[in-house]
Amino acid sequence: MDTFASLMEGFSIALTPINLLWALCGVTVGTAIGVLPGLGPGLTIALLLPITYKVEPTSAFILFAGIYYGAMYGGSTTSILINTPGESASIVTSIEGHKMARRGRAGAALATAAWGSFVAGTLGTLGITFLAHPVVEFALKFGPAEYFSLMILCFVTVSAVLGASTLRGLTALSLGLFFGLIGVDLQTGQARYHFGILELLDGISVLIVAVGLFAIGETLHLAATKKQEDDVIELDGPVGMTKEDWRRSWKPWLRGALFGFPIGAMPAGGAEIPTFLSYYTEKKLSKHADEFGNGAIEGVAGPEAANNASAAGVLVPLLTLGLPTSATAAIMLSAFTSYGINPGPQLLQTQGQLVWTLIASLFIGNVMLLVLNLPLVRVWVKLLKIPAPMMYAGILIFSTIGTYGISRSVMDLVLLYIVGFIGFLMRRFEFPTAPVIIGMILGPMAEQEFRRAMTISNGDMMIFLSKPISVGLLAIALLALIGPHVWSWFRRKEAAA
Repeated sequence: MDTFASLMEGFSIALTPINLLWALCGVTVGTAIGVLPGLGPGLTIALLLPITYKVEPTSAFILFAGIYYGAMYGGSTTSILINTPGESASIVTSIEGHKMARRGRAGAALATAAWGSFVAGTLGTLGITFLAHPVVEFALKFGPAEYFSLMILCFVTVSAVLGASTLRGLTALSLGLFFGLIGVDLQTGQARYHFGILELLDGISVLIVAVGLFAIGETLHLAATKKQEDDVIELDGPVGMTKEDWRRSWKPWLRGALFGFPIGAMPAGGAEIPTFLSYYTEKKLSKHADEFGNGAIEGVAGPEAANNASAAGVLVPLLTLGLPTSATAAIMLSAFTSYGINPGPQLLQTQGQLVWTLIASLFIGNVMLLVLNLPLVRVWVKLLKIPAPMMYAGILIFSTIGTYGISRSVMDLVLLYIVGFIGFLMRRFEFPTAPVIIGMILGPMAEQEFRRAMTISNGDMMIFLSKPISVGLLAIALLALIGPHVWSWFRRKEAAA
């Protein structure tokens, strides 16, 4: 009953005209960004981080959540029409979706993607609603040792899963930890890694690193990559589904949501794993298995539902534990820190109104996405014809103006483009960027929890192995670190035999 009452209070705030306008702006911008290949919600939210200095928190997070949900849907449009996923999570959608478009069924593919996003997004948001309290109650059992172990698990899993290799992921994480340690140590007052530059005594803003890596770095990478002309399939007929399409799609929607939400809530679970699992499952269960590879509608419905359900799942550890499990979640965490808000077990008590309004806005945003995207697909297709130089120039201009407008510091602009060039090099050599943000935000927090644990135990490191939850988390982290290598070794040994 408390959950229902809190949710209703959230709806009363989310349904105010100004917050409805923010939600509408979020889902519209998010869908447009999702449609543009190579861009994504992380880059967009990073570009808009400067608004946290002017806009009140509730409206800002309604906007960010709308962008997140909208971008996860928008990626399906390019996957289906030009076989170019706007997001990595939409890769599986392109397998069958583009084949359907080639057969003249682009409208049906886009419709099942839209309805699947709506169904799975709604189910995922219900999961956030009713799982928030149980997760928080479990998290309240955590002390400094458990929190430090949990952050170690997050570091390892994010580094191992998001990178082309574990070494690359850990290298990116180490760069983020270094950025997070720059400035004055709040406990000892000792200046660290400022290299004699007075502006660095206050540390490097997460906003600068986020915008540099995700906006400047991504733009330089896209501009340096030779752009191929894509064959855009125009929509001749209406965007809709037949009765047979509905009959074949509703079960994949539900199964996709069941794959996406729990895996999205895991550390570094992401959306790629559940979409592939959903596709494989639908291929095995379908009575039309011969259509797979030639445009099976189940191969669009299931993965697209898993994609959007995983987006909802990512918000569970972010809000309840303060742990980002994706690049976009890391950017949203930096937005929380910009407002001086610390996501975690106390968030529902200290910022309950904000959390429940955000959850309510997710329900509203899902409805808006469905209403907007079915009739406006042709408008989104037009975005694919924006000249690339104009788009890249616009991103650079907005990044520069937004960063300079916050502090009016030339040093911040220098740092922005230094970090942006680092981001370009990381993409060029296939280093993941998400661990940098995660390391920068969680690194100082992990340091504080480690110091508290050492204070409690009088310097005894065994405190991390004397508490069951801490031991369990460290064991999972060790398994995630060495498990893939051990598995690969056994596979190679079997192949050699």
